[in-house]
Formats: sequence, structure tokens, C-alpha cells
Amino acid sequence: MVTGAALPVLAPGGDHAVATVAGAAALKDAAQSYTATDAIRATISARGSFAATTPEEIKETHARAAAAAIAAGMPLSSAMDIPIADRVVMPMADGSYSFTDGFGAARPGRSHLGQDFAAGIGTPINAAMKGCVSRSTESYQGYGVTIQVESIVNGQAVSTVYSHMKNGTRAVEVGDCVEAGQYLGDVGSTGYVFGSCLHFEVHINTVAIDPLPWLRDNVS
Repeated sequence: MVTGAALPVLAPGGDHAVATVAGAAALKDAAQSYTATDAIRATISARGSFAATTPEEIKETHARAAAAAIAAGMPLSSAMDIPIADRVVMPMADGSYSFTDGFGAARPGRSHLGQDFAAGIGTPINAAMKGCVSRSTESYQGYGVTIQVESIVNGQAVSTVYSHMKNGTRAVEVGDCVEAGQYLGDVGSTGYVFGSCLHFEVHINTVAIDPLPWLRDNVS
């Protein structure tokens, strides 16, 4: 059996199978009040005397706006509209993982802020809900290959984090927007981790919570 145990703690800052409600059963509200920065939107959304119109231009515009906001230490919502997620799914397909270290597990000088889904290297990871990508990197501190997605769920600002992914498998970049169940990348063993797993975190209004009860209450 493949096992995984993630070590680090993350401070909050897209045609594969999607888990079903049965997977959720096994687990048996104000949004972040950020004001959009019009200067960032205006500066990045226009290119010369015209606005982005093609899908490629729009994607580039989103990426530039997101990068500018994050570089300025601002939330992604200051540069683009964060979508409302109308459904939540498990981040991995039923039967493809087992739960190992959970929220609050002891770590040297800290506690574990997520839930580990132990699985073989190369197992697909999916977005838990609709949202926009605020982090996508091949190396983030002890988290290794990491993607972070910003969403609005039940009126709350929710960040989901996907870490220890396999190098070279990230399918989304900062500024991309994803749908629930969209492929993000593959399970790996990058960063500070024993074995291979998905380290999954949920932050509500920047505060980390136990992902399993939240998934139990929201997966549909």
C-alpha cells in the first residue's frame, strides 16, 4: 500500500474521472471583503488602445493581472472576479486514494493544516470546485509542486491548495479559471513528504480548516 505523510504548513496567498457522492459519504458565510483595484484592472486589461477579445488575449490578460496583483501583495480578487462555485467534488476519484495524515497532525513546531490523500505517483488530481488559480509553481517551500485555487462557496471566500504534485504535470497557471472536477495535475512526492500523496488544504477567509468535515458538508 502506498502511504504519504505531508510535513509543511501553508499560508494561503485547473478528461479525468471526478469523484462521486459515494466518495464523499465515505468521509462520514460572508465573502472576503476585498475591493477591486481599478488601477490594476485598467492597466492590465487594456493593451495599447484596444481590449483583449480573443480567448488567447483574454487568458494572457488574466495572467498578467493576476501576476501584478500577487506581486503587489494583493489578493487575486483585486485583479479579477472570483467565481461562485455551485458544486464541490472530491479532489481525487473514488478508489484512487486512502486517507493518511489529517488536519492537526503533529509536526515539529507546528501542526498539519491539511488532509493527505495517499496514492501512487501519477494519480490524477482534480479541482474541488470552480475557481481561479492564484498559485501554480514547481516549488513552494516544503510543499513542492503546488496549485492554489480561489473560489466563493456559500458566500465565503475559499482557497483550496493541492501540493506534493508530480513535477511537470501542472495543467493550469496563475490567472486561469477552472471548473469543478477539472484536471490539475498528478500526485507526486515533491517537497517535504514521505511517500506519494496529495496534500489538500481548505482555507476560509484565509483561515485553515479541517478539509474532511468541510468536504462532507459540501460535496454534492
